[in-house]
Amino acid sequence: MVKPVLFTLGASALPLATKLKERLGAEIHTPDCVAGGDVTYRKATSHLGQLFVEGRTIIGLCAAGILVRAIAPHIRDKHNEPPVIAVAEDGSTAVPLLGGHHGANDLARRIGEICGGHAAVTTASEVRFGFALDEPAAGFVLANPQDMKSATATLLNGAQLSLDGTLNPFPAAHFTTAAGGVTLTVTERQVSGSKNKLVYHPTTLVMGVGCERNTQPAELIALAEKVLSESHLSSASLAAIASIDIKSDEAALHAVAKHFGVPARFFAVAELVKETPRLKNPSDLVAKEVGVAGVAEAAALAGAGALSELIVEKTRSARGTCAVAMAPEPILELAGQPRGIVHVVGIGPGTPEWRAPAARAALEAATEWVGYDLYLDLVADVKSDQAEHRFPLGGEEDRVRHAIELAKQGKEVALVCSGDAGIYAMAALVYEVLDLEPARVAVNVIPGISAFQAAAAKAGAMIGHDFCCISLSDLLTPWEAIEKRVKAAAEGDFVISFYNPRSLKRRDQLERAFALLKQHRPTDTPVVIASNLGRPEEKVKIVRFADFNPDDVDMLTLVMVGSSQSKSFTRGDGKTYAYTPRGYAKKREATE
Repeated sequence: MVKPVLFTLGASALPLATKLKERLGAEIHTPDCVAGGDVTYRKATSHLGQLFVEGRTIIGLCAAGILVRAIAPHIRDKHNEPPVIAVAEDGSTAVPLLGGHHGANDLARRIGEICGGHAAVTTASEVRFGFALDEPAAGFVLANPQDMKSATATLLNGAQLSLDGTLNPFPAAHFTTAAGGVTLTVTERQVSGSKNKLVYHPTTLVMGVGCERNTQPAELIALAEKVLSESHLSSASLAAIASIDIKSDEAALHAVAKHFGVPARFFAVAELVKETPRLKNPSDLVAKEVGVAGVAEAAALAGAGALSELIVEKTRSARGTCAVAMAPEPILELAGQPRGIVHVVGIGPGTPEWRAPAARAALEAATEWVGYDLYLDLVADVKSDQAEHRFPLGGEEDRVRHAIELAKQGKEVALVCSGDAGIYAMAALVYEVLDLEPARVAVNVIPGISAFQAAAAKAGAMIGHDFCCISLSDLLTPWEAIEKRVKAAAEGDFVISFYNPRSLKRRDQLERAFALLKQHRPTDTPVVIASNLGRPEEKVKIVRFADFNPDDVDMLTLVMVGSSQSKSFTRGDGKTYAYTPRGYAKKREATE
């Protein structure tokens, strides 16, 4: 779950921020000149604007005007805006500024309870009725939000409210049986609304789907749409798409779920067999092939629960089947298992500022984190209630297999890697294990800033021309192969980044690599020695090839050797920078 942001302008707000942090599961954002927060920023307005655009819940422990001015240029659609709340530094008042019906009002009330203060809720319908027509109970979807404003105005002018249906989306509402006024129609059917008729669809339906392997997504989507249309059922009432677990990696089935914007859930054969007595169209052939007499009907019933009924029997297309079951109440907790996923997350060198937004999103969405102790510590600022599975240095395959096993249980897993997940990290091993031992889990590789990129940026622009990366670890690769690559890179005049240059046990590989390079590099070739990149202990220095000392290198260091064309120079600030020309000098000469 994405953490709410407790935005502060200075140290004076930290006591309240700290008090709210644990209770709200939030993170504290402070200016970069203030210690004690989880995330720092440089400019308040741009930082707030970015948080708002990202859809983050913002709790500003500051004046409301500051928040308003910062987010005003980014306000577009009230139906999609995140909660924004201004809270007085003493906790006396919490004012929901935006997203009142998206959780801001409730969150303001909770802050008021925690602080012993007051929630200044100004939403007219909530003040007058105690509920808002565009914020129904969980499990209900408003079909015609464009008419909500007119309906609310009608009620505020004294009209009565009536209910047409057996399910109530507003337990606090008082209904009348008199004609006229505003009617709330609650139905799974496709019904048109109006300014005096608001339609709410309860999420009581589960669509069961079966198909042959590699069915085209378009065919299955068309079948699902046909079933809903011919049955006059609204897709807004769908709670999930359900199927048998051997279809958890079927692209067409996930395409149907994505098309309707609902989760996909999967059931083991034993779970589906229990629904056999309730099937309307059992098939001996299907039972022989997959172990259950009907995938679509059984999955729909299993997904909708023991009290559900089959309201659309199995319907066929050329390669697919579809059925729909209806539960008596909105389905709030889904049965079945989701398809598990392993996010192979490259977190960059370690500093949050160099972490990709996609990496952060995956870390927040995952329920399980798997990784080396140090890597998990580097992302502690994102942690909420994720379970951690810590591993010592080494045992990379143990980490990968553990992550895959968790995903096979339907869990969302983040396999945390430093730098880029695909560069000397875990992504290749994940696919190698899946190649050897197929599993139906999804894999999402998220790139990160690798050490060679960070080192080049800190030193200047060393990879401005052709470059390569070589690992000097001979634990998995024979030294003969490493030596061959070093020779080729030296002769090809590449800028070379040496990963894993030294460890407690591997002491001489780096010296041997430099000996191979010696005949191909001038003595003044710049060499970048970069340690602990992106961390407080960061050290980056540039030396001449002739002056390089291997004792300056440890296991947390990357060594980058320039090509014969790389240069270094010292600027007015006294710092030395290195770069590799791209060849623009020839272009300049041609125009002179």
